[in-house]
Amino acid sequence: MQGSASLLSSLLPLVVLFAIFYFLVIRPQQKQVKKHKEMLDALKKGDKVITSGGLICEVVKPEEDSIKVKLNDEGIIVKVSREYIAKKIDD
Repeated sequence: MQGSASLLSSLLPLVVLFAIFYFLVIRPQQKQVKKHKEMLDALKKGDKVITSGGLICEVVKPEEDSIKVKLNDEGIIVKVSREYIAKKIDD
């Protein structure tokens, strides 16, 4: 009986620490990743986005693994990987 109580009392702080770590770090990060993926899937022609490099551009054509964007009014179109779209600008 003495050994099992000692084992339980030594593991309890680790379990509590893991629970705190999960709710303060892991879970919010998973929610943020899910929200970002939903935003990427919802992009359509005409949406304005900001890339990770700070470029503000307009979506021309969303593709499977990349997105074609227009950089300026002169019509310069480039292909950007989906991972580098930081956020959508709501006008």
